[in-house]
Amino acid sequence: MLTSARNHFAGKVTRIKPGAVNDEVELELSGGTRIVAIVTRQSVEHLGLSEHDDAIALIKASHVIVAVDNGPMKLSARNQLAGTISRIVPGAVNTEVVIDLAGGNSVAAIITNASAEELQLTQGSAATAIFKASSVILAVAG
Repeated sequence: MLTSARNHFAGKVTRIKPGAVNDEVELELSGGTRIVAIVTRQSVEHLGLSEHDDAIALIKASHVIVAVDNGPMKLSARNQLAGTISRIVPGAVNTEVVIDLAGGNSVAAIITNASAEELQLTQGSAATAIFKASSVILAVAG
């Protein structure tokens, strides 16, 4: 599957919490990292998702926020993936930040150069990738 989303995470569905319109789907990645997605109930049915199924989570890099504060933050965003910065690529306006996660996964974020400078990001330092569950697109092999 080819997509324009920078972040592709293969995992197993560990929980589906049904709602009236939207369902909450939790994926466990290698290394134990968990991602929560909010998708319509119709999408869960269309994809044929159930617990223990393989699925792929897609997140655009522009939907990822980077934080450097230690410990869990009190945020409304359900996904807070802690790791280590492995790459910083500044551009004319934005900077790409890649954070390595447990289990060999990594997440890419696109943030402004001003934010990268203000956060004093450095390769090898701890950082957290944050994104809302509603920013996750789910896919399954067809």
